Amino acid sequence: MDKPNKFSIRKTRKAADPNAPIIDYQAKLAEQGLTREQVIATERKLAKFANTMDSLVRVPFTKQGMGADAALSTIPLAGDLAGLALTSYAFILGRQLGVPAHKMTPAVRLALIDMVVGIVPGVGTVIDIFIRPSRKTLGIVHEHLHHEYGITETMHMDRPFLHQSLEDKQQQSRFGWFWRNPVVAWLYLHIPDMLGLLVIVVIGWGLWAVLSWLVGLFSKTTGFG
Repeated sequence: MDKPNKFSIRKTRKAADPNAPIIDYQAKLAEQGLTREQVIATERKLAKFANTMDSLVRVPFTKQGMGADAALSTIPLAGDLAGLALTSYAFILGRQLGVPAHKMTPAVRLALIDMVVGIVPGVGTVIDIFIRPSRKTLGIVHEHLHHEYGITETMHMDRPFLHQSLEDKQQQSRFGWFWRNPVVAWLYLHIPDMLGLLVIVVIGWGLWAVLSWLVGLFSKTTGFG
């Protein structure tokens, strides 16, 4: 599904600056003992973890959410220490992808702040929802992969669970040829968008129906209209 492309395997010059030095992304991957497929699979694993920890349940119509980390913070001290220990897994995955330790420092600092703030009963738990160290780690890792390995795709990190499911269907299903169809794959990965659009349409129709009923009721009651 995530086939290597000519912009990532060959020596490539950034399109934004024709005078920029040629970058051999494939050689950089080889230096780390990685392949493009391994990098994408590991980043997808990190995205799954980040979603579980920080945005498993999202606030409707926003990108803000809460996950296991916020739930753990409701347990005084022990839960916050457990959250910090779990978050370290995100750092490990980042290091496996060759991200230097100094680049991870902002995420580590945020994880420590997350633990300290979470200790405060009640208020700490609410604030903890907005401090998302695993998502911060994912952002740092993706920026590194973009610049170092030329990996610009985001679907495997935006929709990690659906992306994994689609890849399994493509590789293991007897109808793999069907799931490899670009149109089918695109539609499958955008199921949440289509459902969201359907919800918006239903809500819009409902509001219009209620408004029409109120206008009709007002007309009958007052004689206007």
